[in-house]
Amino acid sequence: MTNIKISIAVRKRLLETFIETVLLYGCEAWTIDERMESSLEATEMWFLRRMMRIPWSAKKTNEEISTEAQTTRQLMTKIRKRQTKFVGHVIRRNQLEHL
Repeated sequence: MTNIKISIAVRKRLLETFIETVLLYGCEAWTIDERMESSLEATEMWFLRRMMRIPWSAKKTNEEISTEAQTTRQLMTKIRKRQTKFVGHVIRRNQLEHL
């Protein structure tokens, strides 16, 4: 994933396909507090830094890294979307049980 010969788009796709799927496994049932949200956001930025081969000593902001990687921070949005979808699934299931 850090190979410069691979395009940024392909590296992002690999990150989403292989890393995020494992990271987000079971996130529908997570209770996310501020500390956990901060850790997840830091993890997302760590992945982007590694993917772009940007060391901590480069002193680049998260926004600069996101711009360079041609992406936005999406991890928490994906988690909230999955949680909302799961709640809807549970509500529909409970309604079907009462028929």
